[in-house]
Amino acid sequence: MGIDENFASKPLMTLLLAAPRGFCAGVDRAIRIVELALEKYGRPVYVRHEIVHNQAVVRRLQSIGAVFIDELDEAPPDSHVIFSAHGVPKSVPREAERRKLIYLDATCPLVSKVHVEAERHFATGHRVILIGHQGHPEVIGTMGQLPEGTVVLVETLGDVENLAFPMGEKLAYITQTTLSVDDTAEIVTALKRRFPNIAGPRQEDICYATTNRQEAVKAIAPRSEAVFVIGSANSSNSQRLVEVARKAGIARAFLIDDASGIDWSLLSDVKTVGLSAGASAPDALVAEVIAAFRARYQLTVEEITVTREDVEFKLPRALVG
Repeated sequence: MGIDENFASKPLMTLLLAAPRGFCAGVDRAIRIVELALEKYGRPVYVRHEIVHNQAVVRRLQSIGAVFIDELDEAPPDSHVIFSAHGVPKSVPREAERRKLIYLDATCPLVSKVHVEAERHFATGHRVILIGHQGHPEVIGTMGQLPEGTVVLVETLGDVENLAFPMGEKLAYITQTTLSVDDTAEIVTALKRRFPNIAGPRQEDICYATTNRQEAVKAIAPRSEAVFVIGSANSSNSQRLVEVARKAGIARAFLIDDASGIDWSLLSDVKTVGLSAGASAPDALVAEVIAAFRARYQLTVEEITVTREDVEFKLPRALVG
């Protein structure tokens, strides 16, 4: 094997890989549902909204026959339609049935758990407060589990302070699954201070993958001079990873779609870089970023692992039966 004559002239760089990173069980399940549906039913299979928030994933699925649509009226009658991992309002499957569409639901089971919580609280006479980001597909889907106007959305501590309810009204809170763990804890504390009798989830709503990836970024931050998070701009969990890095003191924390998004000029004085990937970013993108660093530096790669993940979710019976 030949020796790279330029290797010795390359600057030194240490790349700290956060682990866990990349695909979670819910994302893996959703993508697999699309792949299996194409195998079973043939092209095309329609997907309402992006199956997960990652452009590389969307482009690959398009290349094998998935057609991404904004609304169900873009799918012909009797066609196969898949709902995204973020979940949908109850009106969507009703509309699919009205239009005689054959649908599969790829909603992450942990998002479905929040839907069940919302319905349980509503059934017991609670006013439901949802902590989340307005306009995010998961928030739209969760609010759409209950009658319009019955869920109150809060995004900030200021929103909590502005809440006003009739005396004695029973309250309960739920959360989007991909939020900042620390920011959400502050909002929950504020809710409990204002409304001491408020009911909460039996188990934490923020999903295990979001929590683990945020903890892993916190673990690499003390040794990192810059941090890159691989993920698309519309990926909530990826955006939160960048925020976590910045709150940990990393001013140079950036979200990138792939290796082409790296501004190498920002690393001229950097010797140690942290790298993570959002829960909807494939491993191939991580490998490309590592290769890009290796092409420019005498690279040492060190993985920092905070926990191991072994979660798996079952696929719909229609695809595996």
